[in-house]
Amino acid sequence: MENIGSILADTSRLMRRAFDTRARAIGVTRPQWQVLITLRRHEGINQGGLAEQLDVEPITVCRMVDRLQEAGLVERRADAADRRSWRLHLTPRAHGLLVQLRPLADAMIEEAFEGVDAEDRETFARLLEQVRENMTRRQGDTAVSHG
Repeated sequence: MENIGSILADTSRLMRRAFDTRARAIGVTRPQWQVLITLRRHEGINQGGLAEQLDVEPITVCRMVDRLQEAGLVERRADAADRRSWRLHLTPRAHGLLVQLRPLADAMIEEAFEGVDAEDRETFARLLEQVRENMTRRQGDTAVSHG
């Protein structure tokens, strides 16, 4: 059997490509969608925190946020606790766009899981959540012991 890490990486890549195709139809790139989704989960995060969540360099996030702000999807608000820092928030337009993107993501997931019954989907999701939790905990342990 093929290495599970390779299977996960290939599956993730194929799912990203499938979503990219759908998202482009409404004028959003996958990286932009990822920023918007992350901001929805972490509304008010600063750019450094967003870079960490996305696993990209802070300068990359700065450029992405600049473009999203120009598009009227993200706004920077001054951080009351640190005047040098900005807190990032979604605009109402971004929330509307996320509503449009949800069915596209759902349709892609349905295609990906064609032929997989509901019970197996639940088991798969539960197992992946456990793996993610294990890896998140390991990353936290590594960060504490090495940094």
